[in-house]
Amino acid sequence: MTKWTPTHEAPEPLEGPVVPTVIGGTVLWFVLFLAQLPFYGWFDDRGHAWWVWTCLAGAGLGLVGIWYARGRDAAIKRDAAAREPAEG
Repeated sequence: MTKWTPTHEAPEPLEGPVVPTVIGGTVLWFVLFLAQLPFYGWFDDRGHAWWVWTCLAGAGLGLVGIWYARGRDAAIKRDAAAREPAEG
């Protein structure tokens, strides 16, 4: 059996508003956490308290994602500025 190899080039990755997207996702996770918090007893009685903590973990990881995405965006902009020819 031979290994399958693609016969075409991979497409370029899609670039978009990465930082606002990560911020929006983080806010969504935190809002879901806050919305479920008043019903913690209900979730706990049914063995679903992990739903609440999953939302909090998503918000926490989103904060890490914001830090990472902002740093990546800044690095991309620095690289683009360094590649531009100096105006004279």
